Amino acid sequence: MNPYIVAIFVPLIASLILWKSNNGKKRGLPADVGGEPGYAVRSYRSISLAESSWEGVSTLAELFEQACKRFTYKRSLGTRKLITREMEVSQSGRSFEKLQLGDYEWVSYGEAFKAVCSFSSGLVHLGHKKDEWVAIFSDTRAEWFIALQGCFRQNITVVTIYASLGEEALCHSLNETEVSTVICGHKELKKLIDISGQLDNVKRIIYIDEEGVSSEVSLAKKNTSWTITSFVEVETMGREKPIDAYLPLSADVAVIMYTSGSTGLPKGVMMTHGNVLATASAVMTIVPSIGTNDIYMAYLPLAHILELAAENVMVAAGVAIGYGSPLTLTDTSNKIKKATKGDASVLRPTVMAAVPAILDRVRDGVRKKVDAKGGLSKKLFDAAYGRRLSAINGSWFGAWGFEKVLWDFLIFRQVRAVLGGRVRFLLSGGAPLYGDTQRFINICLGAPVVQGYGLTETCAGGTFSDYDDTSVGRVGAPVPCSYVKLIDWPEGGYLVTDSPMPRGEIVIGGPNVTPGYFKNEEKTKEVYKVDEKGMRWFYTGDIGRFHPDGCLEIIDRKKDIVKLQHGEYVSLGKVEAALIVSPYVDNIMVHADPFHSFCVALVVAAQHASEEWASKQGISYSDFSDLCQKEETVKKVHESLFLVAKQARLDKFEIPAKIKLIPETWTPEAGLVTAALKLKREVIRKAYADDLAKLYA
Repeated sequence: MNPYIVAIFVPLIASLILWKSNNGKKRGLPADVGGEPGYAVRSYRSISLAESSWEGVSTLAELFEQACKRFTYKRSLGTRKLITREMEVSQSGRSFEKLQLGDYEWVSYGEAFKAVCSFSSGLVHLGHKKDEWVAIFSDTRAEWFIALQGCFRQNITVVTIYASLGEEALCHSLNETEVSTVICGHKELKKLIDISGQLDNVKRIIYIDEEGVSSEVSLAKKNTSWTITSFVEVETMGREKPIDAYLPLSADVAVIMYTSGSTGLPKGVMMTHGNVLATASAVMTIVPSIGTNDIYMAYLPLAHILELAAENVMVAAGVAIGYGSPLTLTDTSNKIKKATKGDASVLRPTVMAAVPAILDRVRDGVRKKVDAKGGLSKKLFDAAYGRRLSAINGSWFGAWGFEKVLWDFLIFRQVRAVLGGRVRFLLSGGAPLYGDTQRFINICLGAPVVQGYGLTETCAGGTFSDYDDTSVGRVGAPVPCSYVKLIDWPEGGYLVTDSPMPRGEIVIGGPNVTPGYFKNEEKTKEVYKVDEKGMRWFYTGDIGRFHPDGCLEIIDRKKDIVKLQHGEYVSLGKVEAALIVSPYVDNIMVHADPFHSFCVALVVAAQHASEEWASKQGISYSDFSDLCQKEETVKKVHESLFLVAKQARLDKFEIPAKIKLIPETWTPEAGLVTAALKLKREVIRKAYADDLAKLYA
């Protein structure tokens, strides 16, 4: 056959098959459920809801033990060895910590199980009683997971606390749960010492052995009445004198997870072993061919349900888990010393989870490098990206076959190297992922970027995109452990009878739905309901719509909607998602006052793009803060917002009429965003109250 004919018709046939399969597949099916009337959908994978995929396993402790017996000699938990820790001083005089890290050092599943059993026994020898609770207050690391499983083997409930939590929220979390033992790193130990006088019930501190911890340990021993013991000492005590396990039941509370809420003090969500196990069972059926050949990059906070659920899924499949940090993830990360490789480059993971803010930064970083090179390099990148985009969208004019392989080798191989070059599956969760970012990462990594939707209250279970779903902006069909239902919200104008798609508030039901909030019966009754069939439902406050194939799209949030003076409704989250794609925006919070007819915005300016623009314009400034004050800069950023708003088809009243440029990045440490990098609106409003008042003056 003529090779030219083959070159023309093979892509055409492939694109037609792809288009037909993706458009004809039903990923979610109608479900007959109880409770409030609405439009309910279930997974196409099973009629009944998943609770456990493993025979004889009803708790996370049993799941871990079974995995360790199945994969005894396989790699389990890996940690990079610290070689040197140095302080570097920048030209501006600021000091930055830089780390030189070595290769990953691994323990097998069998060795991990022994460590868990030893830690579990050591806790008892330390004096921790069965009716007392343990808090883990540390960055994500192997000891975190070992401590968690160690507690489970004695049926001890674990209180999880973000390492970035502020003093007030930290005191609230520890005092409300009456925690007696806290496991922490050296940075967290310093925080605990500072508030020791405000902690009512803490008796014991177990610190994770690391460089620099000795000074904090001495300080704690001197200034508190706590029993201070190292993690290694606890393991040693348990190894020398083992104690029989006291395993939990499925209905026992495994974790009380304190969300770094976007409003007020954090709420403690009670999760049973059965809740988390249901989510893990459901996700196991969706991730393609996951097993012992895979490597998972663990760097998100384990105090967040997304990471906690993900690591339990990895353990169940015998995946090797390598620990890292957002600050050491890539070769150019803030804490990585020059000539030292980042975590991803060394680990070369095949599976990763991420929050949208991190993926946005990866996209922005790649774009900046491409734009900085300019010339032929930029033209080649844009051509390759455009050709692959056409192919993914189903066009036979896109890059298929040999051309795809060529572009991957010439262009995208360099981008993939940033995350080790072997990522085959990437899950985004924790917040909605902008469609352009999803497609950009998908093309550059050459791997499916799937979105999941769930909440702490549903143990991350809700919906999950199929790996072969090439659409963007959606969060997939219900997972096999959940029913997802839309109910009318007339006040916002969302009804399940809407055309062309049913719309409404998202309600999730299933065995993954948690019992409620710790010591907060009023709030629990407000958002949790049990129907006449005994099914437990959680009312999310998010607004969604179901596509004809049964996939959900998040379109709004009840709390984010503000009614302006003349009656128009502004969805703050929707507007922010549209405007944050401006190259001059690092972060943005839109604010709408009901007593005015327009909205305003606080914009964290993107330093690189802003300074590059200023240089081209010949604008002089003393520092970045000075540049953000200049009228020309404000005007330029405002113009860029109008441009992306027009592209996103925002209405005039949705576009901020005035903006204030902020030179400082909003971080969890500053308390302005959560650990998942969601805006803390009330905190930001209070912090910038004067600026917002001036914008409306």
